[in-house]
Amino acid sequence: MHFLNPVFSPGFQEKNQKEEKMTQTALIRCEKNENRCPLTGCFKSMIHTKEGFARYDECAPAGVFTCRCPGDNAVEFAKILKSKGVESIHFCTCTFAKKGKDGWDDSNGGFCENIDSIIERVHAATGLCCVKGSAHLPRGYSPKVWE
Repeated sequence: MHFLNPVFSPGFQEKNQKEEKMTQTALIRCEKNENRCPLTGCFKSMIHTKEGFARYDECAPAGVFTCRCPGDNAVEFAKILKSKGVESIHFCTCTFAKKGKDGWDDSNGGFCENIDSIIERVHAATGLCCVKGSAHLPRGYSPKVWE
């Protein structure tokens, strides 16, 4: 049997350099949707840098937490994520928009009526980039970013 040492394998250095440029990205979702949504769309959008993740050249999933009403746990979760190397936190689209027959709509809100204040508190406490939106963005919506 022949084993290649990865350090000397063709493409190893390029791959490692590429991975270092990936933005370490986390998701915070709402408890009201945790038993219905496996985050498949969010992860696909993240991995392919589409929808709410289009701002990145590349990003890597680095953590997920579920926010519990009234949102007091979000800051502590964000601090944990930051300690694990997360650079950006996306708050799932379902927190501020609802799925309708014609796609996602943010005109009547989503699961969280306090999402903006939760995001503001997370950003203020951690200094992390916070983005309101993940997958399934409503038509015409541009993700709001706290930097």
